[in-house]
Amino acid sequence: MLIHADDNASSSSAVTTPTPTTTPTPTPTTTPSPYLHWLRDMRPEDRGVYLIQLLNRCARDVSLGALDGANACLDCISLLASPDGDAIQRVSSYFTQALASRVLRRSFPGVFRALTHSSSATSPTAAESLLVRRHYFDLCPFLKLSFLAANQSILDAMEGERVVHAIDLHPTEPAQWVALMQALAARAEGPPHLRVTAVHDNRDLLENFAARLTEEAEKLDVPFQFHPVVSRIEDLDIERDLRVKTGEAVAVVSILQLHALLSDAKQTSPPAKTQFESCLQSGQGTLGELMEKDYFMTQTPVSTIPASARLERFLGSLWRLSPKVVVVVEQESNHNAPTLGERFNEALNYYAALFDCLESTAGRGSVERARVEKMMLGEEIKDIIACEGLERRERHERVERWAQRMDRAGFGRVPMGYFGLVQARRLLQSCGGCEGYNVREENGWLFLCWQERDLFSVSSWKCRRYE
Repeated sequence: MLIHADDNASSSSAVTTPTPTTTPTPTPTTTPSPYLHWLRDMRPEDRGVYLIQLLNRCARDVSLGALDGANACLDCISLLASPDGDAIQRVSSYFTQALASRVLRRSFPGVFRALTHSSSATSPTAAESLLVRRHYFDLCPFLKLSFLAANQSILDAMEGERVVHAIDLHPTEPAQWVALMQALAARAEGPPHLRVTAVHDNRDLLENFAARLTEEAEKLDVPFQFHPVVSRIEDLDIERDLRVKTGEAVAVVSILQLHALLSDAKQTSPPAKTQFESCLQSGQGTLGELMEKDYFMTQTPVSTIPASARLERFLGSLWRLSPKVVVVVEQESNHNAPTLGERFNEALNYYAALFDCLESTAGRGSVERARVEKMMLGEEIKDIIACEGLERRERHERVERWAQRMDRAGFGRVPMGYFGLVQARRLLQSCGGCEGYNVREENGWLFLCWQERDLFSVSSWKCRRYE
């Protein structure tokens, strides 16, 4: 993906305008004030290129501990980035906040703790998080597509079963399970007994789910049980909490959850100089050059994936449930690299695409879009850039890595069927304002895309004992 910022549109395309030769370079002894008028009068395309250059330079300085240089870059970026501007200005604003937070966390921990401890608004409340997830569901088709693909995998796996136990590791919308009920009720042989176990740390959400699904089951005459589990996925005891019974055909759905179990992964030592640092020091500074050379797409080799005892235990416990199908939806990007430089490359490109597609759907003046960017995407960016160790939960990985992890745990791949792909494309066609979104299939996996960029992957698995 090539980032392009424009005042009238924010679609992604190649940047052809070169960086102005008079671009000032921030240094510890140079403040932006002499260039204030020049910076604010920049053309949108020049501003976007310059913002990317400044962010890269700032990330390098932060990773090297060059605080004076990082401070100068942050000062300059603050004149150009804005949470209310175009897509590139907005995403730059949240990356700037994340870089500043990292500096405080690592270099001035006392200052950081004092600032965050005294503020009750450091992160969204539970109610705000639920509202924002609803906005995201309404604005973008990604969750709808994930639900559709997961349901189709469940229906394929549960053909002929009379007792179905569906386990949702983090439910967000009852719409997914309402749709599954409707499909099961339409079976020629009649619906099975359906038991839904929902795992979430918000009791109110689970109570709302129970009421909504019970009401729908009564309308459809589907035998139904709802089993709520108040827990985070990190604290879940699968054998104790899920209560799987003999004779149940089990389906497990994990939508954007498994990566949180990677926080104990032992990372390998990074090389002395990353490709990120090399490209910055080489003077290849324009956005177009960096993008064309794939410097924003650096990947850690799949063969070197770090082990995670927590995830391995979790997947091992899932395997012992003998599920007929496990559906995994994850962000299609590597934000679990050991160095800030590698994570920064991937994250900037990935979230620029998300901000771009949100603006195309909702427009720049949308309050709902602004909430999603601030309370969901902005928090993810902060986690990826500012946090390390056990604090960092947003450890997204590409599907090839998940395939290795699932294979190690004893799961075999279940290819997504052609019918599921056709359904997904029909859903996109039926959604208004979804131009630019795409769905594609490769190696039996489903990829949810913005323009040509894969943003999410959907994969389906089964215990090898069924092969």
